Amino acid sequence: MSPSASAGTAPLPPRPSQDGPAKKSTAGHDYKGFVAGVFSGVAKLTVGHPFDTVKVRLQTTDATRFSGPLQCAMQTVKREGVRGLYKGASPPLLGWMFMDSIMMGSLNVYRRLAADHVFRVDKAALPTVGHGIAGMFAGVTVSFFAAPVEHIKARLQIQYAARKADRLYSGPIDCLTRIYRHHGVPGVFHGLSATLIFRSFFFCWWSSYDVFSRWMRDNTKMSTPAVNFWAGGLSAQVFWLTSYPCDLVKQRIMTDPLGGGLGDGERRFPRWKDAAKAVYAENGIRGYWRGFLPCFLRAFPANAMALLVWEAVFRSLPG
Repeated sequence: MSPSASAGTAPLPPRPSQDGPAKKSTAGHDYKGFVAGVFSGVAKLTVGHPFDTVKVRLQTTDATRFSGPLQCAMQTVKREGVRGLYKGASPPLLGWMFMDSIMMGSLNVYRRLAADHVFRVDKAALPTVGHGIAGMFAGVTVSFFAAPVEHIKARLQIQYAARKADRLYSGPIDCLTRIYRHHGVPGVFHGLSATLIFRSFFFCWWSSYDVFSRWMRDNTKMSTPAVNFWAGGLSAQVFWLTSYPCDLVKQRIMTDPLGGGLGDGERRFPRWKDAAKAVYAENGIRGYWRGFLPCFLRAFPANAMALLVWEAVFRSLPG
């Protein structure tokens, strides 16, 4: 779940019956994933946004401003209050409801399509690579919604002034309208290509989720919700271990000055590789992992909570 921004978890596929194949899923049940995803997005933001703010601030500044995640968090609270950790929360609060809805709903749809038309098996028997492919396509799908939300969020998160009067943008609507006024739709979707690259790593997330869930189901006596909880949290951490450098480059691009009438400075990174090279030039390989700790710490609780909410809502819906 984003990248995160972005991300969420899905229910454990039912174990095929010993008496025959599990009942084939139908398109009529697809709506449940979309509806439940709205609620998982709210839960994820509530738990995870403070970690995300610290992550973005570490990703977009050099070591002279913050010595580490704890110092960043303490300085933010000291200067801006607890609300400072929730800077930029308004766009993802609305955006993540839709993003998780699209992510989780499309994931279920792509799983069904892969099972029916690619592997020609029941959805419950979809192989690990099928889950990975479905996750990758879901990541690409949600990128077109996630990119503008994460773009606005990132620009608000790096505003360090405690007083609104001293900030470039007074809030998400002001940020969105000013970017659109001076740079149009391409300005709003600044960083889309970087988002597509980052979210293609959802292949690693959902393939590892299937591996973890299968192992736990076959080798432990945990209940289905418990398996979903642990597999969801662990697979989210696998995702970040594989995708974090791409997320860092994405954040650099999204917080790069757009220039022009905005008056926010001169643009530094016209292409993805320019941002990637700049990170390496500043701190070498270690630069790609700056801010990783708060991201890694956030991954498990945020996605575990999102899963619990998603499961509860999903199971309560008719169909």
